[in-house]
This record gives sequence, C-alpha cells and structure tokens, in this order.
Amino acid sequence: MPAQRLIAHLDMDAFYASVELLRYPELRGQPVVIGGGRRHQPIERADGSREYARLRSYTGRGVITTSTYEARALGVHSGMGMMKAAALAPDAVLLPCDFDEYRTYSRLFKAAARALAPLVEDRGIDEIYIDITDLPGAQADAGRAVGQALKDAVRTATGLSCSVGITPNKLLSKICSDLDKPDGLTLLAPDGLEARIWPLAAKKVNGIGPKASEKLATLGIHSIGEVAAAEPAMLIRHFGNSFGAWLHEASHGRDERPVVTFSEPKSISRETTFERDLHAVRDRSELGAIFTQLCVLLAGDLARKGYASKTIGIKLRFDDFKSVTRDLSLPAHTLDAATIRRAAGECLKRVDLTRRLRLLGVRAGALATLAELVAPQAVPVPMKREPLSVREPGAAYSLPLFEEPAPKA
Repeated sequence: MPAQRLIAHLDMDAFYASVELLRYPELRGQPVVIGGGRRHQPIERADGSREYARLRSYTGRGVITTSTYEARALGVHSGMGMMKAAALAPDAVLLPCDFDEYRTYSRLFKAAARALAPLVEDRGIDEIYIDITDLPGAQADAGRAVGQALKDAVRTATGLSCSVGITPNKLLSKICSDLDKPDGLTLLAPDGLEARIWPLAAKKVNGIGPKASEKLATLGIHSIGEVAAAEPAMLIRHFGNSFGAWLHEASHGRDERPVVTFSEPKSISRETTFERDLHAVRDRSELGAIFTQLCVLLAGDLARKGYASKTIGIKLRFDDFKSVTRDLSLPAHTLDAATIRRAAGECLKRVDLTRRLRLLGVRAGALATLAELVAPQAVPVPMKREPLSVREPGAAYSLPLFEEPAPKA
C-alpha cells in the first residue's frame, strides 16, 4: 500500500513584526505596526531607553506591511492604510521596514527546515511547503512529530515561532497553517474536511481572491462548504470552464500539485509607493534619486541571485490609480546598474507624465543565469539625446532627471 502523501506548510508568525521584537524586546505584548519610513526609527535616549513613534503621529498614505497580534486584535491588519489604522489604534508603536534583516532571518529559518526535510518549495520570504511523506516516522503519526521538530528547529535557529499545517496536499496545508496561529501545529484527519474546512469563508482558499469572493457572495455562496455544495455546472457557467472546475475541486480539498524544490523566476523587480504624489517636473530631483536607487537595488538583486536580464521594464501608478507598464529589450543580457538605468529611462520616454505619480517600479525580465552566459555585459542602449518633455496646458518642460548618467552599482 502506498504511503499517505503528507505535505507541510510552514508559515512564520507575524514575521516582520516578530523580527523587530527580537531587536526591541521591550515592545513584546504591545500593539506594533511595521511599515513606517526612515523618519520612524526609534530614538536612543541618553539613559539607554528608546523613544518610539506612535501611529497617531503618522501623516501620509502608506499602508501597513504587518502588525503584531496585539495590533490585529484592535482591527489593524496588513494592507490597511496607516491613517485608517491610526484611528483604530493611535497608541500603537510604528516601526520602519528593514528588509535586509527580514531576508537574513528568512534564510535562517529555511536552512533549519531543509536540514530536517530537504524537499522544500520556497514560496516567499516567510513561508515554505515541505514534502514529509517519506521522512522516518512521518506515517506513524500523520506527521505530527516531524511538524513539531520543524517548529523546534526554526525557533532554535531564529528565536521565532511559526505555524505548521500538515495535510495530504498544498491547498489544505496552507489553510490549516492559519487555523491555530500563532505557534500552531494543525493536522487534518482524513474525515476532517467537513468539520474544519467547510465552515471557513471561501476566501480562505488560496486562489479565491476578492473579486471571486464578491461574485460568489452575489450567488449566495459564502463558505467553502457552500462552494462544495454548488453544482459544478453552475460554477462553470458563472466562472468559466477552468476556474469554475477548479473551484469545485478545491472546495472538496483536491490538489495534486507537487512540491517543487526549484523553479526559475520569470522576473525580478523593485518598486516603491510614495508617501505623497510626486510630479515629474516639480519633484524631478526626488524622482530622479528614487529612480536611480531602484535601478541600483535591482542590479544588486540580479547579482546576488545570479541572474542577468535582457528585458528592462518600468511600472508607474498615477494619482488616479491607473497603472502603466513599458518594456525594452536589450541587445544582450545585463546586470549592470547604469545599463538598467538607461533602458528604464528609455521606457519612461514612452509614457505621458502629465499626472502626478504615486508608485514607481523597475523590472528585469527575460532572465538567464550567469552560468548560462559566457560573459554578461553592460550593453549601452541606443539613445537619442533630446530631453524628455512633459506637457501641461500652456507649458512644456524638459526633464534632465531621466537623462542623468547613473552611478555604478
């Protein structure tokens, strides 16, 4: 008889916030929000204590990256606007993001997991899937001992807690890892679908997003169980052949996707949302500095991950929330910051910059590993030297900020 398939989903608990609490242990038990800027760094007092920014003092339109469970109890969640959160939890501590630190801890917890169970699928900075089917002892207790060993290894390596869900597939394991947070270990019995999964909101299924949830609600379908009870033909009629059939299968807990231990990324990008809308003319110095920094950071990401790119693109979001993208193919692959900057600047020439900007991003696509390339080059992009112009009623402005040579990475 073949072994029962056992897939674990390991999800770090309030990851960014938990990393910050290691650095500032005096904040444990308090509502803490992560997502501020550099000006929200704690201030060291002469007596060795720290003064922290509070959410009530925040001005701008940033969004929360994550928050502690104490903040979540007050209704403050990731993705929420800071100003809205300030109305709910004005005394919550506000800390800036430190992605370098989060990436360090991400590498630590993943290395600890791989030391116990090498079949790991990396799904982001704070979560992984692990195939534990053939690990010694896993079949004896449906993976409980292995799950606890994974949790213990992560805590030893990082000082942080995680939650683990173990079921026969990735879809159910991701749902279960969220059921008993924080520091949870959740196993789903073969007959546990109806009791534990079906009462949950349909949006708890990874893949049922806000639009699909809203459409299901208009059909009177709110829970996973109600999706499972719906006629497949009805789901297909409203959601199309592919997604409708998937909804039926997912609601019944069926998922045959394997744990993929390695996959090449399709693209690597860097982007930032401004705390205030920036104008291409009046804020050209600030925009130029941000634009160059994004290109330098992107070049660093490519070098660190061992890739070069042949397609450079940009992403802009305007003050009316409309987004545009532009791409440029290069003669050869590159991971050079100056080349990326010039190519991204060429893309900008093809965008109407009349409106104010709220987001700017740079993307590297058509990736190749450095091992595949004999000698990745910094290939100059053919340039026309006329300045970029932005026209508003009655005026035209040249924007030298997009023509400045970029510093080397």
